[in-house]
Amino acid sequence: MKAVTKATTKLERIDSSDLQLEEKLMTVDRVTKVVKGGRRLRFRALMVVGDSNGHVGVGLAKATGVPEAIRKAGAMGRKQIVSVPLVNETIPREALAKYGASIVLIKPAPQGRGMIASNTVRTVLELAGIRNVVSKSLGSQNRINVARATILALRSLRLAEQVAAERDAGKTSTAEAGDETE
Repeated sequence: MKAVTKATTKLERIDSSDLQLEEKLMTVDRVTKVVKGGRRLRFRALMVVGDSNGHVGVGLAKATGVPEAIRKAGAMGRKQIVSVPLVNETIPREALAKYGASIVLIKPAPQGRGMIASNTVRTVLELAGIRNVVSKSLGSQNRINVARATILALRSLRLAEQVAAERDAGKTSTAEAGDETE
């Protein structure tokens, strides 16, 4: 299986005002920029936002103060919410995604198995509503890249009905194109 490195489908805008979202702060880092006058200190926050019912987003933001960075990261997470297909509190099939040097493999698990995943992947999957899954983080353990790789893996998932509908739509459009050429 080849790792997904970019989203194949366009991100549809999901209105976050309709959802009962829960936020989890993953990390707050102090970052500095060295300028002519000295060091410029800022804070970077990584926030995961989800409704535990198939919607999750990751936000990353910087600000001069910690509360402002957290607020901005939450707003960014709400803007970037993705829809995740769920089948019996797990995912429909396995997914492998790569973001930067981080690679995340997510596999469905039977009911009652629980979640076997790293802290970063676990946070994203829990807020998406996934309860039974086996996961492995490969490559870099950078939290930002692992969280984004997890989101990329979840975005690549589709239900069997969605794939069948897309194939049927493709067949009808090619058949219509064939009729026009005759």
